[in-house]
Amino acid sequence: MNDPFNEIIQKCVPNDHSRQVNSEYYIDYVFNKDKNIRRIMDLGCGSGDSFEYFISRNSKITWIGLDTVSSPEVNIRVRNDLHFVAYDGVNIPFDDNSFDVIFCNQVFEHVRYPDLLLKETNRVLRPEGYFIGSVSSMEPYHSCSLWNYTPYGFSILVEKAGMELIELRPSIDAITLIVRKGMGYPHFFSRWWNKESPLNRVISLFGKVWGKDQRFINKIKLSFCGHFCFLVRKPLLEVLHG
Repeated sequence: MNDPFNEIIQKCVPNDHSRQVNSEYYIDYVFNKDKNIRRIMDLGCGSGDSFEYFISRNSKITWIGLDTVSSPEVNIRVRNDLHFVAYDGVNIPFDDNSFDVIFCNQVFEHVRYPDLLLKETNRVLRPEGYFIGSVSSMEPYHSCSLWNYTPYGFSILVEKAGMELIELRPSIDAITLIVRKGMGYPHFFSRWWNKESPLNRVISLFGKVWGKDQRFINKIKLSFCGHFCFLVRKPLLEVLHG
């Protein structure tokens, strides 16, 4: 019997490299791909930390941060120099086709109605616009988290919402996140957000020893990941024929 996960692997897991990435990887990707990006929404923006990275890529963008009225991250927000908008966790208060990019970093594990919010994400994204970010896969409970996602499960939700999953890449491994929580979140674990985490290094090493290609190594990393990153696009055909 065919495993649906293998279909996702063949379609959405790249073979160019198997490095661990974070959400900024796909910010760089979309700016390199599309020179006309101007309107950005950070969905679940928290304190607004993504603004600086986006503005460093293009100083002409309009950045809007969207989040609920109260959350652990919103409650510690101190800056008031950015455009923040509050919403009810489902209904996004913007017109159809309003944004070129919607960025969502480690948010959907906290979303009460992910299928409804993904439909709203699709609605406010312009045709051929990008939905990018990362989400928890096997991360321990944190900050009122509700769920974890498998790459296959996330792909089902995205496609049901009317969007197209283009690419998945592994981020930090699950064992590192489990040990991090067990040790009380020591600061030195932060080094592995931006560089290959321990289990990912082991998987890369054994993949090379066994002579496996980059897609196979990505598949194994995705099978044991704490987070994974995604590149999703709103198809043009939905607007033309929907």
